[in-house]
Amino acid sequence: MSVANRIDGSVTTLPPEPAPPVSPVLRAEGLCKQYGPVTVLSDITLDIFPGQIHAVIGENGAGKSTFMRLLSGYIEPTAGGLSMAGDRVSFRTPHQAQAAGIALVHQEILLAEALTVTDNLFLGRELSRRGIVDDGAMRRIAAAKLAEIGCEVSPTALVRDISLADRQLVQIARALLDDHRVVIFDEPTAVLTGEEVERLLAIIFGLRARGIAVLYISHRLDEVQRLADKVTVLRDGKMIGTYPGHALSQADMARLMVGRELAALYPHKREVRTSRPMLTVRNATVPGYARDVSFTVHKGEILGFAGMIGAGRTELFEGIVGLRPATATIELNGSPIQIRSQREAIEAGIGYLTEDRKGKGLLLQERLAPNLTLSSLGLLHPGLLVLRGRESEALARAVSSYDIRVKSPNARAGQLSGGNQQKLLLAKVLLTNPSVVIIDEPTRGIDIANKAQIYAFIQELVGQGKACIVISSEMQELVGICDRILVMREGRISGEVSGDTMIESNIALLATSDKGHGAAQGGRQ
Repeated sequence: MSVANRIDGSVTTLPPEPAPPVSPVLRAEGLCKQYGPVTVLSDITLDIFPGQIHAVIGENGAGKSTFMRLLSGYIEPTAGGLSMAGDRVSFRTPHQAQAAGIALVHQEILLAEALTVTDNLFLGRELSRRGIVDDGAMRRIAAAKLAEIGCEVSPTALVRDISLADRQLVQIARALLDDHRVVIFDEPTAVLTGEEVERLLAIIFGLRARGIAVLYISHRLDEVQRLADKVTVLRDGKMIGTYPGHALSQADMARLMVGRELAALYPHKREVRTSRPMLTVRNATVPGYARDVSFTVHKGEILGFAGMIGAGRTELFEGIVGLRPATATIELNGSPIQIRSQREAIEAGIGYLTEDRKGKGLLLQERLAPNLTLSSLGLLHPGLLVLRGRESEALARAVSSYDIRVKSPNARAGQLSGGNQQKLLLAKVLLTNPSVVIIDEPTRGIDIANKAQIYAFIQELVGQGKACIVISSEMQELVGICDRILVMREGRISGEVSGDTMIESNIALLATSDKGHGAAQGGRQ
């Protein structure tokens, strides 16, 4: 047995490393994928061995998800092919890949919201007895599989009624329902808490111990460093190389991904001088989620909100900006305001960037310009006229100011990488010129280079005199960019950290323990 650092800094015992495998269970040879004249993946050759965890890393747009979709039958290659255990195979559908023993856990949530958790787990492969669907057997199996991965939702719950994190766990349970030779995880921990991440990593180590090959895509390089027996780096659709996992530091991985040395991930913090509060919220209550929450944020300040999934952070701010029923006393720049809808929040000068950019933030099938200007129609389109010229000018400015990488201004939002979607969403929120900017999960599912850019943009906002509130499940991120951090637990503020008390262990204590209340508080309210 060996030991390694957990994500929270403590030490855990790892399973023994597997013996060197003899032959690959899956081989990709010369894989290429083109869409018209655009090459998104070029000449990828890779061997995947049983009983190994093989990480694939790269910036957004490097071709990682395209590669995984080729391996799992969602798309077909333009050139090259696959073999399993030495035999040539070709997958025209995901069902063919699954039948061959390859399962993919998607980055996107692909569940039927109107169906139950059990229905989603067995969709297309329902169990029957004497020609009748056996609901009882499926519920029992679903309950056991959910318990195995630490998901506490009821098998009979409707998917639309469970949290984003629980939906991801349901997707993972569905992929693990059958025995597979290869399991592919595409950004599986993006919406999970630290405790849920630890459970998932233990499951992945268990798959390796059973001789199953695991392909793991993640922007979280600390996870890659802990998990990977091998690491393959993609850049601009090409394979840079494959390396032993133990041979690469996180800095090495980042450098290989971007092809250059990265400056410090977190920008230098500005000194926040005490000033009149820009936003004051008193006794905010969102029924079922948050109770009597009070806080202030000052001009030029970045205030963080930490807590476990289910602590009520997202729901609190959805209530504050008018997206769900809530009661609160709110003052902006010392004057009382009432917010009953998001439109009123925008008009008051409060911008909100949702945690769910694909489901709630952007219209993925629409062009970039309408997405950018949707919250600013009154500024750009007087009366009933749609002024396309103003839209195009606004898009050109946003593309330049926020470094949004687009192949064409007529592209649709769904065609952008995750990092560029996030920058488009940030540009959309800031186009309304808010004085207070609330950003929920600012870097979820984006690569390290785009993370550094997002952090720099946030620092620029407060440098312009705005106030910024950042909600994040990544404690390291909050410590790196925030001036103060409020921690929520079970719908209430459990404490505050700032200055020398702003360390991850204090945040974790406040987020998880009754004893943490007040234990690490500091700074001002």
